[in-house]
Amino acid sequence: MSQPAKRKRVPVHGVLLLDKPEGISSAQALAKAKWLLNAEKAGHTGTLDPFATGLLPLCFGEATKFSSDLLDADKTYEATIRLGVTTTTGDPEGEVLETREVDVQRTQIESVLDKFRGPIDQIPPMYSALKRDGKPLYAYAREGKTLERDARAVTIHELELVSFASPDIQIRVRCSKGTYVRVLGEDIGRALGCGAHLVALRRIGTGNLSIADGLTLAALEALSDADRKNTLLLVDRLLSELVTVVLPSALASRFRQGQRIALQREGIDFPADYCGRIRVIDDCQALLGVAQLSPEGVLQPERLISN
Repeated sequence: MSQPAKRKRVPVHGVLLLDKPEGISSAQALAKAKWLLNAEKAGHTGTLDPFATGLLPLCFGEATKFSSDLLDADKTYEATIRLGVTTTTGDPEGEVLETREVDVQRTQIESVLDKFRGPIDQIPPMYSALKRDGKPLYAYAREGKTLERDARAVTIHELELVSFASPDIQIRVRCSKGTYVRVLGEDIGRALGCGAHLVALRRIGTGNLSIADGLTLAALEALSDADRKNTLLLVDRLLSELVTVVLPSALASRFRQGQRIALQREGIDFPADYCGRIRVIDDCQALLGVAQLSPEGVLQPERLISN
């Protein structure tokens, strides 16, 4: 009996705000969404652990060129920390290391949280995808090995105590890229003198993207092929927070060819007090790509939208 013919993948461009379910990896979630959209090219913008849920922006086609903007963006999470129990992984997937009595008051928790607001140093966990000699740390951890890791500077922009019902603390945290909320939970438990691990983690924001606009895999699967495509945000949504320069059609054509544009010489308005990464559109509001703007007002194309 002949096998059914494979579907031919098609170009799909845009951003899907996926509400990842518990129990699957980010790679598995991406593979499922890519299959449902029958897309040629896709990538995710920062992983979520299998036990975690919430916002996992997926980039398709041209949007993959700008996924680094979301990788670098601040993230917002809701987390539940269970005091009194430590695990090998800092989450419910690990083995219990120690159980201790919990005798803390809300005022103590508030005082400890204050110590973690602002710039802090974190030691990355052994159960992470960071690599040493080409091998992820979690692979060493599974072999029973613990390697020395250098502390990394991260920033906790906001840290709010949502509720406390012993032994569980619920927090909301907005943090810089590279922050491990599992480690934050462990460090809070250590500072309280009883240890802790994360029992729930949900990402609710990435940059200016919100879980309120998220879609589950089940909801995506229930849609028709055409309606699935309509769930995608425009590629430009990834760059909406960047400073913008508008080019007329003649200059837009040169920019698309990768040519540098001297804005002042061409009589184009640009922010004179700004230099750095900038969003470039044409006079019809179509995204052309991103560029580096020099202090002299010269645009150097960096990543371009294909025609």
